[in-house]
Amino acid sequence: MNQLKCIGVLTSGGDAPGMNAALRAVTRSAIFRGIKVKAIYRGYKGLIGGEIKEFQTQNVSNIIQQGGTIIKTARCPEFETKEGRKIAYENLQKEEIDALIVIGGNGTFTGARIFAQEFNFPIVGVPGTIDNDLYGTDSTIGYDTALNTIIEAVDKIRDTASSHERLFLIEVMGRDAGFLALNAAVASGAEAAVIPEIHTGEDQLEALIQHGFRKSKNSSIVLVSESNGGAMAIAERLKKDHPEYNPRVTVLGHIQRGGSPSAYDRILASRLGAAAIEALLDDQRNIMVGINNDSIVYVPLVRAIKDKKSVDKTLFNTLKMLSI
Repeated sequence: MNQLKCIGVLTSGGDAPGMNAALRAVTRSAIFRGIKVKAIYRGYKGLIGGEIKEFQTQNVSNIIQQGGTIIKTARCPEFETKEGRKIAYENLQKEEIDALIVIGGNGTFTGARIFAQEFNFPIVGVPGTIDNDLYGTDSTIGYDTALNTIIEAVDKIRDTASSHERLFLIEVMGRDAGFLALNAAVASGAEAAVIPEIHTGEDQLEALIQHGFRKSKNSSIVLVSESNGGAMAIAERLKKDHPEYNPRVTVLGHIQRGGSPSAYDRILASRLGAAAIEALLDDQRNIMVGINNDSIVYVPLVRAIKDKKSVDKTLFNTLKMLSI
């Protein structure tokens, strides 16, 4: 085992419920192993700006149940430049930080991988994104909570959809990934899901219309990923092709990001945060800690970013069967 003396930790990219639980786990696992912890505020922006503070165990007390991230997050175009990354590296050296743990998603890991290569600096990624689109891990921190938030909203919309016998298009997050839309559609008993990975999504919607969505049900719910114009674009097409229907559109937006993390996300974040410290102590670097079949796995950052995580096509077929 190496002799880590001090680690830095930051959250970056879109916030996700459970990031605080991961921060807590990283901080306390490090302190338990005799390692000093320095929290970097506002992600890479704070790393360049020197917004760095040493954390003790009490700094992460009573945060496991909080959504968002207490150390904030921000976009940082400067980190995309060599000059910006050089300043970040100099700040890490000045603070005597030996390794970095980054909690975030695809963009966060892309920046981390470039930085690690340029400066030969040890970095471990902890997957925190509601999109669940990182390769090598069954689930990302925040995904389960976001899914439950969507289900709660869809259940309420179903009440009014049934009362008025209407077709509702509900747009959820996931610009390049349909995990939220597809799984929420199955869990909420929706009639269809339009997702970027499966181009037959609109065909399924068309089939629903052709069979007459009111024949067997008094309402129809379609979950739509925000890609390709989202629910508004589909609503316009429906109005043009099927003027007899007057679909209603609901865009759930940032409500999906907030809220207290679910039990699953708290446990996942705790396990992955602790595993990140163990990975560094085992001299692992430039990897993401993930979960596969309920076991901790270590995935090279380059694979987590570049390899495509596929939605379960059988689940799409299940939705089709159950929506009759």
